[in-house]
Amino acid sequence: MSLDLILRIGTKLILPFILLFALYVQFHGDYGPGGGFQAGVIAAGMVILVSITFGLAAAKQVAPQAMVERMIPVGLLIYAGTGAAGFLFGRNYLDYSSFAHDPAHGHELGILLVEFGVLITVSGTMVSLFYAFVERGR
Repeated sequence: MSLDLILRIGTKLILPFILLFALYVQFHGDYGPGGGFQAGVIAAGMVILVSITFGLAAAKQVAPQAMVERMIPVGLLIYAGTGAAGFLFGRNYLDYSSFAHDPAHGHELGILLVEFGVLITVSGTMVSLFYAFVERGR
């Protein structure tokens, strides 16, 4: 991997923009195409690009396997907890209208939290699958 200097520098330059695009897709998901699933796949793709360019050890420094395996249930808990929070206010599951002073703002906050949970779960699942496939060949 000593002859791929351009690839390594290009990867280092593009990584922040990949993460920024994943966050854009996450926060733009309320108003157009995108959301937690797409942002999670983009964020996982960033970790996979690090692994392809710098090796699996470097990717595991960016996203340690223990953290990645914890992301899956944490994201699920965020999703389920946001839905169950409606029960506390006497509403239905995933009814966000009581999350804020205005029902429209409550819906925006609820959708943002649910999509954040999806982002964490999807990115954790994708990176975990990648780690499992890469380590299987060793």
